[in-house]
Amino acid sequence: MFTIHTLGPKDTNCEKAAHFWLKQKNLTGNVVLHETLEVAVEKIKKDNNCILLGCIVYPYLHNIVFKNLNLLKLTDCFVMDTHNMLFASRFNDLNKINKVGSHPAPKDLISEIKNLNPKIESILFNSNSESALQCANGTVDACITTLKAAERNKLTVLHDFGPVPMGFSIHSKIY
Repeated sequence: MFTIHTLGPKDTNCEKAAHFWLKQKNLTGNVVLHETLEVAVEKIKKDNNCILLGCIVYPYLHNIVFKNLNLLKLTDCFVMDTHNMLFASRFNDLNKINKVGSHPAPKDLISEIKNLNPKIESILFNSNSESALQCANGTVDACITTLKAAERNKLTVLHDFGPVPMGFSIHSKIY
């Protein structure tokens, strides 16, 4: 069975992109989600008939490419709208929000919120979905996340930035 290794947990934009790519290529396969793309690369080393799907704004994607020139080659790129990107929280009151979680890629969206509440501290997580999970668990008061992750974690949407046209890359194993 064909496998796509990409960033998790459930409801990341990378997961959405993996299913989109399979459908566009008229392929069937499994999507395996990992804590980071770096972890995914380690799994790919032990897996056959698989690819890595990355997001072009993933921090240090260039390291994954250049550290793995003997393992992976870039074989495809595409653009797809992300899930709606949101500022979401367990609270409705902005004054109760002191810590905001985000993946490093969309963290600059927090600056719009800091204009309303300058005391906000940002904490980085491995994915947008992880930010929502950590918000639901009380690690942070709010997060930058996807609509699907906010809904799954029963968070309140405080601001919807909408979908973002985003690039994704496919990296195939070199045999």
